[in-house]
Formats: sequence, structure tokens, C-alpha cells
Amino acid sequence: MATLVAPRSTSQRSTVALIGVIFFIFGFVTWLNGPLIAFVRLAFTLSEVEAFMVPMVFYASYFVFALPAAAILRRTGMKRGMAAGLLVMAIGAALFGQFATMRLFAGALSGLFVIGAGLALVQTAANPYISVVGPIESAAQRIAVMGICNKVAGILAPVVFGLVVMRGVGDLGASIAAAPDAGARDALLADFAQKVHGPYLAMAAVLAVLAFGVLRSPLPELSGADRPSADGANSRGLTSFPHLWLGVICLFFYVGVEVMAGDAIGTYGASLGMPIAQTSYFTSLTLTGMLFGYLLGVALVPRVISQERYLALSAVFGILAVLGAYLTRGYVSVGFVAALGFANAMMWPAIFPLAIRGLGRHTETGSAIMIMAICGGAVMPQLFAVLKQHHDFQLVFLLLMAPAYCYILFFALVGSQVGRDRLA
Repeated sequence: MATLVAPRSTSQRSTVALIGVIFFIFGFVTWLNGPLIAFVRLAFTLSEVEAFMVPMVFYASYFVFALPAAAILRRTGMKRGMAAGLLVMAIGAALFGQFATMRLFAGALSGLFVIGAGLALVQTAANPYISVVGPIESAAQRIAVMGICNKVAGILAPVVFGLVVMRGVGDLGASIAAAPDAGARDALLADFAQKVHGPYLAMAAVLAVLAFGVLRSPLPELSGADRPSADGANSRGLTSFPHLWLGVICLFFYVGVEVMAGDAIGTYGASLGMPIAQTSYFTSLTLTGMLFGYLLGVALVPRVISQERYLALSAVFGILAVLGAYLTRGYVSVGFVAALGFANAMMWPAIFPLAIRGLGRHTETGSAIMIMAICGGAVMPQLFAVLKQHHDFQLVFLLLMAPAYCYILFFALVGSQVGRDRLA
């Protein structure tokens, strides 16, 4: 694989722009999970715990496929790997649209699992790609630009889904309640489920076209082995990089709190008695907060503040916002949950490069292990859905979220520095 010198000026900007398009697309797909929870609960007549299988299956696929993705990338390179991942996502979107229309929940979940598998491949390539395509000191800034693309898509996704699929859902609930028999109810639900078919087939087509576009694009090929590494890194095993393993735990907690703030905010609002016609849009509030957080991060990191220090401040803000959500009620409480988007914004951009710093030829494998930690998005929301059946949901939210932010604070101040003296 050819060695790449970090692109400069125009070529670097075009590279960042194309990767930004990829982040926009998979951000749109990922942040549909929040409104999908409400959709499947109604369309398939599910309990709340069953509906939370949506993020659980989606994010669990990262754990299953991240290491195989690294093996694929070693053969294909990052560019062709991203194209392959987008194609797998297209297949998953088509499967979800078809099975959801047929009201086969297990089939719909399999489509989400395939989408997650494709994303595992795309993210295992795209995140280290944008991290190492330039100086590692400014990696958080480049990832923040990607985050802006991702979260703009995330703001749009619930709005588009709400307008195309969930519009009139309040009237649908009344119609179902007034239906004279089970057959009439099933007919109404079948019509409702049919609404996702066209949008998901269109999404599949866009993903397939983008896969071909990436394959034919002038993106330079890049390997982790081409980048600076710690002294002797290429001759050492991954167990000799403690900052990586501490970073894996940190990313697990980070993705957990991100998904809780984004995908579970609708359920949080519903638990406060708010109507589904409103709560289906709440994910956009969190992602708007993330967008502002990214814009501030791009302006400050690393010009004014280091990625480690910004990560620490973000964790402190997260702890305070969680406490605010617990101590208040109604829309104020929901506002504190949405504010977690601002706290979370620069966490991935800081955690990822800090954890893979100096891995050399181990970059792809280390990145894959980091991607496996995305399963935190499967674990924490499901715990929330289960525990809130038996305990006060705001207390459960606090007890899940506050320790996670405390660990992120530890990683920022201590964990990311472990073994730093051996890094180049």
C-alpha cells in the first residue's frame, strides 16, 4: 500500500469535504433510531423494552463486525473499505424498508443489524482516516468538522422522518382506539408501516450511488502503518498501549450517553407525559446542541485549548446537565437532556485520536477495537428501558449517566496520559 504524505491546501480540503459527505450520510441513517423507537412501538404493537431493541441491535452490530472490518480493511485499504461499507448499508436499508412494510419485526431488526455492519466498516475506516490524514494535534478539529456534517444530518433526520412517516400519528392513535375490531386495527397499522417503504428504498439507492462515487473518487489511499508511531510501536503488541484500552472504556461510556441523550430523549419526554407528536422530534434538539458544541470546538481546539482539556470541561458540563435533568420537571428537564448534546459534541473528536495515538501499524486494529466500544449505545439505553419499568425514570437516568461522565473526566485528566512518555 502506497505511503501517503498528509495532503495540503486544496487536496486536503477536497479530501475532508468528501469524507464529510460520508459522515453526513451515516449520520442521517444513525440518528433515525430515535424516531424509529416510537415508530416500531406503534407499527408492531410493542412494549417499551421491545421497542428499545432498535438501538440495541443497531449498536450491537458494531461489536460483532468491528474486528472483521479491520481484517477487511487490511486487504482492501480504507478507501475501498468505505465504499464496501456504504454498499452493505444500502442492502440493510432495503431490508429494513421491506420487512417493516410487512410488519415483521425480526426481519426489520435484521435490516438494522446489516446497516450497523456496514457502518462498522465505514467508521473503522473513516475515523482513523480523518484522524491521520493530517497532524494528530489537530485531529480533534478535523473530526469536529465531520461531526458537524454528522449532526446536521442528525438534526434533519428526525424532522424528515416526522414529516414523511410520523405526521398525523396522534390522529392514527385515536383511529386505532376507535377501530371496531382487530382486523380494522391491523389495516390501519399496515398502512402506517407502509410509509417507511419508499423512504428506505430511496436511502438504499443513495447509499449505493455514494459507494460507487467513493470508489471512483480521487481519495488517496491511506494506511495506519504510514503514519508516525511510538518508538518501537510496530514491534509491540496492542497490550503495551494502556491508553488505547482506557480509551475503549471511555468510548463505550461516551456512546452510551450520546445515544441516551439523542435516541432516548423521546422516551424521556413521553415518561413526563408529553405527546408522541412532540417527542418524536426531540432528537433534533439534542443534535442542535451538539452542532453548537462542534462549532465552538472547531473554533477553540487546538488554537486556544487542548483536546484533553476540552474533553474534561465537556465531562464536567455533562455531569451538571444530568443533575439539572434530575432536579427539574417538564420541558426544563427535557432541555437539560438536550443540553447534553452540547456536552457530548467534542467527546468523540477528542477520545478517538487520543486513544489511537502512536499505534503505527496497529492503527486499523486499534480503531476496530474502539469501534467495538460503540456497543455502549446498545447497552445503556436497554438498561434504561428495563430499569425504568421498576424505578423512577429520572433516578435511573441519573445513575446511568453521571458515572459515565465521571469516567470520561478521568480519561481526559489521567487515562489519556498513561504511557504518553513512550509516544512519539
